[in-house]
Amino acid sequence: MLGALRHRNYRLFLAGQIVSTVGTWMQTVALPWLALQLTHNGFLVGLVLAAQFLPVLIGSPFAGVIADRFRKRNVLLLTQTAFVVPPLALFAMSATGHAQYWMLIVAALTTGTINTLDVPTRQAFQVEMVGKQDLMNAIALNSSVFNASAVIGPSIAGLLIAAVGVPVCFFLNSISYVAAIAALLLMRDLPAEVPQREEQSLLVRLAQGLAYARSEPVVGMLLIAVAVFSLFAMNRTTLMPLFADQVLHVGAHGFGFLLASMGLGSLTGALTLAFFPRFGVDPRRQLWMAAIWVAALLEFSLSRVFVISLVTLFVAGYCQISFIAAANSRIQTITPDHLRGRVMALYAEALIGVGPVGATQAGALAALLGAPWAMAIGATVAGGVVLAIRLLTPQVFSQPSQTSSTAATASAGTSQRSART
Repeated sequence: MLGALRHRNYRLFLAGQIVSTVGTWMQTVALPWLALQLTHNGFLVGLVLAAQFLPVLIGSPFAGVIADRFRKRNVLLLTQTAFVVPPLALFAMSATGHAQYWMLIVAALTTGTINTLDVPTRQAFQVEMVGKQDLMNAIALNSSVFNASAVIGPSIAGLLIAAVGVPVCFFLNSISYVAAIAALLLMRDLPAEVPQREEQSLLVRLAQGLAYARSEPVVGMLLIAVAVFSLFAMNRTTLMPLFADQVLHVGAHGFGFLLASMGLGSLTGALTLAFFPRFGVDPRRQLWMAAIWVAALLEFSLSRVFVISLVTLFVAGYCQISFIAAANSRIQTITPDHLRGRVMALYAEALIGVGPVGATQAGALAALLGAPWAMAIGATVAGGVVLAIRLLTPQVFSQPSQTSSTAATASAGTSQRSART
């Protein structure tokens, strides 16, 4: 239990992430609020949010090549330092009253561009800090921090915006990255070898990551499953306001409770995996989490009782984080070290990069058919794809996980296959 905390470097990393992630969530509230104040237009507010994810969709595969070519701590020092600039600029512009809408778009695109390189590098860096034995635990602890921050950060931001205004949230987010930078600088005894500098061109190295994901059925199918769920079953920020206002009729306070319930479920799921990491490496449990996740979303789409909706969202949040964290751990464990950055870039693209597309399709379906139908159709599509994967590629959800005691042998075999191809 909590084996990742045995490692000093990971303890430093986690402490830095706690501070910076709270700051990130504060800006997540402040940025759309400022956009709304400037435009009073819901579509333009959504455009700002989409701008943060568009670079991830386009640039993640190229970022994975960089993550595999250079020392990951050095790359993270670069990205975490760069993260300081956009919120600091937003603070200066909003505090002086000179903020304009186009500036928010530029800041969002800049943050998204930095995130494109940061996410796959940060994911692939975890195994260097804790090894494969404690990887599931590290992923679960990171998820716990993310979901706890999703409750703490917005709460602090709401109080600060009401008390002193939006600019302070940008400033606090900017300085929060100092903790992450300091944590990286204090690390020691990391792998000393520099990743091999391959002679192949950028496109060839990019193609190697894609080819591996296609040739390894478990990795490829898990990436597809994550992408489908992200597209069709993870659009809470798009659909939840509509449920609160038009379906359940609980207003803004009810909307907050709905998000909090799902966030609490996600936090509970992450903590479960942190204390019992073996749950996260069992492919059969992962399949059950996917099935229950789909069932909970379908029940939520049918519910017109607020309490029942809260319970089903808690269950959905629990299953969502259980499924996603298990996919992350299994993909990283199976993937050879020299390809991990490129494969985790594909993972980031599947989980985060498709966000704007998912939000668009959910919004369009909600406009045509209503929010309940949009939620039900999305959940059905996601469930159908998982069922197809189970039938067409049984080993994805039925074979013993490669993160068991034979992980080292399996990973070595995978590396040899990759080298031959």
